[in-house]
Amino acid sequence: MEDGTSKSPGYCGDTDGDYDVLQWDTREDCEVRQILDRVADKWSLLVIALLDRRSLRFTELRRMIDGISQRMLTRTLRHLERDGLVSRTVHPTVPPRVDYELTALGATLHTTIRALVTWTEEHQGQIAAARAAFDRRAAAEQEAAAREAAEREAIARDALPVRR
Repeated sequence: MEDGTSKSPGYCGDTDGDYDVLQWDTREDCEVRQILDRVADKWSLLVIALLDRRSLRFTELRRMIDGISQRMLTRTLRHLERDGLVSRTVHPTVPPRVDYELTALGATLHTTIRALVTWTEEHQGQIAAARAAFDRRAAAEQEAAAREAAEREAIARDALPVRR
């Protein structure tokens, strides 16, 4: 195989040996990237976290997830089901009752999500302080740029001859 030729459309780099962040290729056909995009979006994270406790009906999920539209919840559940993270059970009743629950694979992902939430809780104070410092620096830079622009404008006005 020629250098630079991928082994398959979903091949994103070597996963053997040393850890290499470049294995998360930016090509759209990279399966690692596609999976990370799916499981790391905010709606998927919330659905997985809620389904860890018990199976839920669509309407229960929608009520529990503030701000999600019916269409977005439907899409999120379908994607998670397609990826094998959520199972869907349709009960033959009128109206039909549909329950969603995590699969065994989805439950393993919830463990990782829980670790991320724990990290966030432990470091939220540091993150808030970093954000406040950044915002102060950005405001000071913006004020300095505005002063410099005003000074340049004043110099330009003074340098131009007065027209009568």
